[in-house]
Amino acid sequence: MVFDVSITNMKASAAKTRPRRREYTQTARAEAAQETGRRIVDAFVDRLVSGWFDEITLDRIADVAGVTVQTIIRRFGGKEGLLGDAVTVLKERITAQRGAPAGDVDTMVRNLYADYERTGDAVMRVLALELRHPVVTEITNAGRREHRLWVADAMAPALNKVPSGSQRHRFLDELVIVTDVYTWKLLRRDMRHSLLDSTAIATSMVHAVVASHQ
Repeated sequence: MVFDVSITNMKASAAKTRPRRREYTQTARAEAAQETGRRIVDAFVDRLVSGWFDEITLDRIADVAGVTVQTIIRRFGGKEGLLGDAVTVLKERITAQRGAPAGDVDTMVRNLYADYERTGDAVMRVLALELRHPVVTEITNAGRREHRLWVADAMAPALNKVPSGSQRHRFLDELVIVTDVYTWKLLRRDMRHSLLDSTAIATSMVHAVVASHQ
């Protein structure tokens, strides 16, 4: 009888531990899958920053991420499917790089141009392809919205001094233009100004726009 009770207790104990083991296994698998997805996206982002979207191959991404091409297709469907996740990663990096106290024009532009030094050429390459790839157009439009929102937050103290309506809308338009990546390209790539001079010129333009609306 004692033996039977012991067997029963052992079975009950095993039944209690099995769900925990299963839960642990499921958690480990989920974490491994998440890490795999992160490696794939990071590999894609690295290629996107350093080259053309058209020239990125799934073979190369798979090789860098240590996975198979089929894994990428199964998880993301292809390069187009990776773009959304890539934009999320880039947005996080950009937000971290551009952070500055609201209204601090000098710090804002300095951080902005430091970010453009890392991402500006990649952004220009993506913009060059937006008319050829509908999914790229969606990404670039989202980027424009995010930049406008960033400018509005960074320059809120100055913008809030202007009555709401068309005047404030024009004020924000001007700020968006002088801080846009195209302006950075003109200064750094076309006119070949140094980063220091380009940052100084852009800072002067932002101050001039602000002064014109005081």
